[in-house]
Formats: sequence, structure tokens, C-alpha cells
Amino acid sequence: MLWGCFAAGGTGVLHKTDGIMRQENDVDILKQHLKTSLKLGRKWVFQMDNDPKYTSKVVAKSVKDNKVKVLEWPSQSPDLNPIEHLWAELKKRVQARRPTNPTHLHQLCQEEWAKIHPTYCGKLPKTFELKHVKAMLPNIN
Repeated sequence: MLWGCFAAGGTGVLHKTDGIMRQENDVDILKQHLKTSLKLGRKWVFQMDNDPKYTSKVVAKSVKDNKVKVLEWPSQSPDLNPIEHLWAELKKRVQARRPTNPTHLHQLCQEEWAKIHPTYCGKLPKTFELKHVKAMLPNIN
């Protein structure tokens, strides 16, 4: 299982978790990687996956304790989450290199994640903003 983050300026850490991702793993990963990997300034908002392990009370408390501003958004709407486009791009790049085993797969994921250009990352939130507005106002084309 991979956990990753990005900002308009580029990708952050890509963290591998062995086995099943649990809420406790998420709290540890957030503490360890979120702010430092993104080198964030003062104005930013964090968008989490709406999977229950990320929205649990334990994770919510950790996010609140660390003063992380979280973007609220509808559940079951992965098309409104910009990182889903980044995961798809990573998958396409890694598959093209044909990994031969789990270790090679992880190595290729790390390499390709690091190659994703900041310009690509910068476009993702802009795409999200347009989709978000259209989702909130469904009669607009």
C-alpha cells in the first residue's frame, strides 16, 4: 500500500506501508511526512481520501491537534480528488516499465513518483477547482 501527497509545487513523500493500511498507520504517516515533505507555507488546505481509515476519530484528532486545515468534500467522489489523477499517472508510468516483482514494483514507483514534474502537479488543483464548482452547481456546463 502506498501513501503519497503533493502540492502545486510538486510531489511529496511516497511512503510504502506493508500489509493493510490502518488508521494508526495514517496518523504516523501524517506526523512523519505531511508538512515536511511538502515544504508548505502558511496558506494550504489538506484534502484526505474519504476512506473510513482516514476519517476516523483517531485521525481527525491528530489532524486537529496538528492544526491541519482539511477540505470537506463529498464521499464517494474520487473524481473530485486531484491525487486520483496523480495515482493514475503513476500507474501508467510504472506499468510501461513492466515491474518483475514486488521489490522492483516499489523501486519503479519511487523513481516515477520523483520524476513527476511540478508543472503537472500544479495543474491538478486547477482541474479540481473547476470540477468542484460544477459538482456544487450541477446546472452549469
